[in-house]
Amino acid sequence: MGMKRKDYEAALAPLTLELVSMARWVKATGARVVVLFEGRDTAGKGGAISAVRAELNPRQCRTVALTKPTEAEMGQWYFQRYVAHLPTAGEIVLFDRSWYNRAGVERVMGYASPEQVEAFLKAVPAFEKLLVDDGILLFKYWLAADQEKQEERLRERLDDPLKRWKLSPIDLAAREKYDDYTKAREAMLKATHTEHAPWTLVDFNDQRRGRLTLVRDLLSRIPDSHAEPEAIDFPDLGRKPAKEKFKVLKPIPDWEGGG
Repeated sequence: MGMKRKDYEAALAPLTLELVSMARWVKATGARVVVLFEGRDTAGKGGAISAVRAELNPRQCRTVALTKPTEAEMGQWYFQRYVAHLPTAGEIVLFDRSWYNRAGVERVMGYASPEQVEAFLKAVPAFEKLLVDDGILLFKYWLAADQEKQEERLRERLDDPLKRWKLSPIDLAAREKYDDYTKAREAMLKATHTEHAPWTLVDFNDQRRGRLTLVRDLLSRIPDSHAEPEAIDFPDLGRKPAKEKFKVLKPIPDWEGGG
């Protein structure tokens, strides 16, 4: 049985405060943070990203979720379009899938040749060492889920009109390639789990518990990240608060629905 919502929200609240403090630290120190969220379709990457960034300043914490490459991008150095989204000083960037697409969906679905995949796996450790050596704090998470859970979540997307947009032909094709994705993941981990840029696997069969595990781990791996909020003087207004006044236009009528 999955974790109850009230228990999840109670456990997440103090972690969220720590995330906000961490973001202040990133801004104050000029740190650059990159977090990669990888995993099977339906594993829960979107929910995990939302848990991290929900209360952070969207101008400081960005999510990058790239679509398939354009014809021009296909002619570039493979990493080029990802490099363009790396953070500047004081920023946090969360990649909803990343350059590891080549080792996962592109490999399994045949969008990349074996030679391209092999070249990618050889290049990644050096590419990521360049990032880390330049001072970027890089965290790589793989969200794991059994096929039973994947089937359950795909069916939920199919039946829920609010989630139907999440269901793509690639998602459906992936159902038949669960074992192929496992093999691709293991090859990826073997080639790219390095001392300077290690992978962290998180069990996301229970997505709420998985989010808590991931957030806790992320916070524990950013050293000395506590930063007190800047003191702000907030004097009394000194008069009665004013009400809105309208001359040119007026607000539309209030909603009067039930509930």
